[in-house]
Amino acid sequence: MGDEIGRKTQWFFNVRTGQTEQEGQSRSADLLGPYPTQEAAANALQAVREREERLKSEDESWAGRDQD
Repeated sequence: MGDEIGRKTQWFFNVRTGQTEQEGQSRSADLLGPYPTQEAAANALQAVREREERLKSEDESWAGRDQD
């Protein structure tokens, strides 16, 4: 998406190249995002890991399998 004058403002993390990029540079199948900043896109894999760990813990807790 662009801003009010059409500039590209969203950032993505390309899982194939390991680089950040603005929208429209690569196939969407290779991208995580969009993120509001280049820094947020650069931290995409860490954010995914943290979210997956949190969700796994929530699932185990819900199922009564806390790993205390």
